[in-house]
Amino acid sequence: MRSTTSSRAPAVSRDRHPAPGGTRRPQPARPAPPRTDARYAEAVVDLAAVAHNTELLAARARGALMAVVKADGFGHGAAHVARTALAHGASWLGVTSTAEALALRAEGITAPVLSWMHLPDEDFTPALLAGVDLAVSAPVHLAGIAACAARSGVAARIHLKADTGLRRNGAPPADWPALVRHARALETRGLLAVRGLWSHLVDPDGPGPGTAAQVAEFERSVATARDAGLRPELLHLANSAAGLTAPRTHFDLVRAGLGLYGVEPVPGRVFGLRPAMTLRARAIMARPVAAGEGVSYGHAYTAAQDGTLLLVPLGFADGVPRAASGRARMWVAGAQRPVAGRIAMDQCVLDAGALAVGIGEDVLVFGPGDRGEPTAADWARWAGTNPHEVLTGIGARVPRRYLPAPAPAPSPSPSPSPTPKPAPKPAAKPTPTETETDHRV
Repeated sequence: MRSTTSSRAPAVSRDRHPAPGGTRRPQPARPAPPRTDARYAEAVVDLAAVAHNTELLAARARGALMAVVKADGFGHGAAHVARTALAHGASWLGVTSTAEALALRAEGITAPVLSWMHLPDEDFTPALLAGVDLAVSAPVHLAGIAACAARSGVAARIHLKADTGLRRNGAPPADWPALVRHARALETRGLLAVRGLWSHLVDPDGPGPGTAAQVAEFERSVATARDAGLRPELLHLANSAAGLTAPRTHFDLVRAGLGLYGVEPVPGRVFGLRPAMTLRARAIMARPVAAGEGVSYGHAYTAAQDGTLLLVPLGFADGVPRAASGRARMWVAGAQRPVAGRIAMDQCVLDAGALAVGIGEDVLVFGPGDRGEPTAADWARWAGTNPHEVLTGIGARVPRRYLPAPAPAPSPSPSPSPTPKPAPKPAAKPTPTETETDHRV
């Protein structure tokens, strides 16, 4: 039986049973999922906000800045965010998988990109040929990368990851010496170059009680690697929160994720980041409701007064969290109003109360908060989750519309790149210069 895959990688066939003669069987194109009509709902991504956030984070970083664009750029569109961030201070990109990295290359983006989570039996050859840096946490990945490098004739660039306390991926302290010795042996054979050493902080919201111990453990891991003969160019540990609050964690590179998209990463502190996404919709139905009448499934909500209900064409299939039912609010006609009852798969009901509203009314699910509308952080609180889940949950049915970023300010004395330039690739597509709608899957 032929195996199938749901990967969003570029067109790399995974058919293990070629047709006679060694040719690949044609792979049927997957139809794009139906999209909500942009006249009724859309996610508006402000690339000027991404540019502002990148510049702010880059200014605070003691070394280089990596723009983390995994999960399609936290739902904002990886290629759009990557181009904008690279034009405004980032010099690296970070993604979860080689499929995500290859998708950036297919868009003509040539900047250094690190991919950090791999299958045990992954074919790394396409990534090596595309100049993608690969993270290594375990011997199985090191062996697989070396084998692909030997077959392809392309030396791999790798970043060895040490587990300094998170206990997720990364080599634990007991396994680290053997991993770095093995990497050094493969390096001397010309199969790979250890370009970086890295780890991940336990406390994502800023320095915590264990941060100092993690820094010390990371420094011990670096010393062990150097004793084995490795000479990495880059050491990296910090995320957005640490990049803003803990210079001791910066080393050579800060990996900015949530902050890049404008969510303040440290609870209770404001650094001037600007949320980049606004989720909006238009009411497709309006109907009167009397005080005491129940609304939506189970009548979990009862109208407190006579007024108007608006039907909003977004539900949990689009990323509006059902867990926020009973607490969530949306912005309509200059006021926050409660979501009435349970959020359904494709729709939810907004109690507009006595506001003078009707069909076609503009509804803001969340946005920057400048007008008083809820933010993604508000929705995270209502749903009992984090803003990452809210932003990445906005589904493929919701069209994206992009507002342009300004041109980057010219630098009188540009600093040299901290890393060698990869082999030339097709020219990158420019950052959008006008509002555009993205209809990609």
